[in-house]
Amino acid sequence: MFFRAWNTAIGDMGYALSRLEIDPDYSDSESSPVGDETDGPRSSSQNDLDHEVAQLTKMKSAPHKRLKRVVPRREEVAVSPVKMLAGREGNYSGRGRFSAADRCHMLNKYLPVKGSSIVDQLTTRAYVSQFSNDGSLFVAAFQGSHIKVYNAEMGWKLQKNIVAKSLRWTVTDTALSPDKRFLVYATMSPIVNIVNIGSAATESHANVTEIHEGLDFSSDDEVGYSFGIFSVKFSNDGRELVAGSSDDSIYVYDVEANKLSLRIQAHTSDVNSVCFADEASHLIYSGSDDNLCKVWDRRCLRSRGKPAGVLMGHLEGITFLDSRNDGRYFISNGKDQTIKLWDIRKMSSNATRTPAFRNYEWDYRWMDYPLRARNVKHPCDQSVATYKGHSVLRTLIRCYFSPEYSTGQKYIYTGSHDYCVYIYDLVSGAQVARLVHHKSTVRDCSWHPYYPTLVSSSFDGDIAKWEFPGNGENLIPMNNNNRPRRRYFE
Repeated sequence: MFFRAWNTAIGDMGYALSRLEIDPDYSDSESSPVGDETDGPRSSSQNDLDHEVAQLTKMKSAPHKRLKRVVPRREEVAVSPVKMLAGREGNYSGRGRFSAADRCHMLNKYLPVKGSSIVDQLTTRAYVSQFSNDGSLFVAAFQGSHIKVYNAEMGWKLQKNIVAKSLRWTVTDTALSPDKRFLVYATMSPIVNIVNIGSAATESHANVTEIHEGLDFSSDDEVGYSFGIFSVKFSNDGRELVAGSSDDSIYVYDVEANKLSLRIQAHTSDVNSVCFADEASHLIYSGSDDNLCKVWDRRCLRSRGKPAGVLMGHLEGITFLDSRNDGRYFISNGKDQTIKLWDIRKMSSNATRTPAFRNYEWDYRWMDYPLRARNVKHPCDQSVATYKGHSVLRTLIRCYFSPEYSTGQKYIYTGSHDYCVYIYDLVSGAQVARLVHHKSTVRDCSWHPYYPTLVSSSFDGDIAKWEFPGNGENLIPMNNNNRPRRRYFE
């Protein structure tokens, strides 16, 4: 009954050729089961997170106080689904329905950690896997020029098969416009191409079957392919793009005016990831191989020309950033094999690179992380919390907050070089689950915004789907234009 209710330069980019990367020693029989309890939950911090964000997270996923009460002055930490449903029928909240926190408390019990099924499989590395904001579309990008857009509400039917234009090394990133009409894709060049994915044709071969318009991020004084784009994101209104590049810069492109509007010489090394802090799009977060995260306020950037603040803590370069979308908190994945949680109110006005106590040579593209460095801490660490257990090697592996609607952003999840997807509890730091399926590095993964479905992409060429039942059923309901969105556990 419950289930039915869910109606660098190019030569530096990698260490191998563009063939599939599969561990020859991999064996399904040797891999541990999903969320193996024998491993035990591994905490990344000695104590639960004691910070405002912990209280905000708990409030987002705590049931109504009358449902938690057992006897006077005693409350339950976890309330059973039966009691939650009975409380809803008895109108304990006074609303006649679940509150957002009630809903998250229910759905947090049903994580997408059971089984796995193949969405698609190509003979080239999968670099990107992302749901649209409403979860109706899913985008997968591969090193061999292909970008595929699937309709998740129509049984994962292929809606668009895009063959990229002027590909250099790989598709480094993609982004869907908020209205889902357009997709942009970046590669190791200053040209970001935009495609109309709402057109009738399924096949979209660059400038053969459809036009892929090039948005030039280079300035007039730059000649040729002077840099590449690692990260690109749409603003909330879809009018602008922000990008991080291999020339240490952040670029803002005005899509409506079709011109570059801003370039920031932001870091002293590659800018691997950028994102907007919230829906207003005034603040931009950036992460770089100079080990620093920076916050940029566009409202005063032209007068000051400097970041609003700098955050130190990573010992190695930063591979990805994800915003909590509240203009205050974000997470970063680092080549020091950690995820860090940041509060921008702790940022400083300036910072230097990691002090010169590193006495070893190491390159994440082909070397394992030195054992001697695993317990080293930055002397000026400004992060709120640190999460360990996954592996960040060979490529720019991505991490994210879990969806607000279904989990209250209670979890952090990430790909990993050890072929798995890891899910951590944001407050306790414990490893909640480890999803095992792939035979090579998992670079990207995406959690459906409303349903317990998670999709991962790997260098083995697989796009794998994880769901709560784990029986291969498609939890995402078939498209129905009359059904209201975001009403499933209210």
